[in-house]
Amino acid sequence: MFLTTTTQNPQTAHARHFINRNIPDKYLCQSGIEDEVQTDIYQATLLHKEFAQAVNVVILVKTDLKTHACSHVILFSSDLELSFDKIIDYYKLRFQIEFNFRDAKQLWGLEDFMNLSQTAVTNAANLAFFMVNLSHHLLADFRQLNPGSGIIDLKAYYRGFRYVHEMLKMLPEIPEPILLTQIFAKLTALGRIHNVSTGVEPS
Repeated sequence: MFLTTTTQNPQTAHARHFINRNIPDKYLCQSGIEDEVQTDIYQATLLHKEFAQAVNVVILVKTDLKTHACSHVILFSSDLELSFDKIIDYYKLRFQIEFNFRDAKQLWGLEDFMNLSQTAVTNAANLAFFMVNLSHHLLADFRQLNPGSGIIDLKAYYRGFRYVHEMLKMLPEIPEPILLTQIFAKLTALGRIHNVSTGVEPS
């Protein structure tokens, strides 16, 4: 990679050396030391022979002050207006975004729907990601009494709750509270992975 002001090919040969070892101080945005490791953050607008446009590049250089060992991380963005801290924050969210896609595909039908029209596909995708957000919101409250529970436990709990609700419609009269609690505990235990607290263990 080379600077946007560079136009001669011979200079592009030194681009990797520029990124790895000899970054000019004028591109330094932030520097700090934590646990005897110095972190320097650089930002520059650079060109690359594989890209048609300039890229916003953030380079994090970490130096162990004891051993002087050095490592670096290079982050890219096509948005030339983004600040270095925003780019770093977006990269930190990368794995959470991947987890959301995994949940949408495995748990909420993102890869199973058979819609063909643009509107139907959009609605199905939006519904899957809506359920990802809603389930994580519900899971935060659910884990207060059921630490360690996951989405599958949450789905089993609400599925069992619906089973109880539908079953009660078929009964001539509502069971006694103790029996009803036991039924609820039994049905909400079906399909779960972790033990779920309902106040009464299923008999």
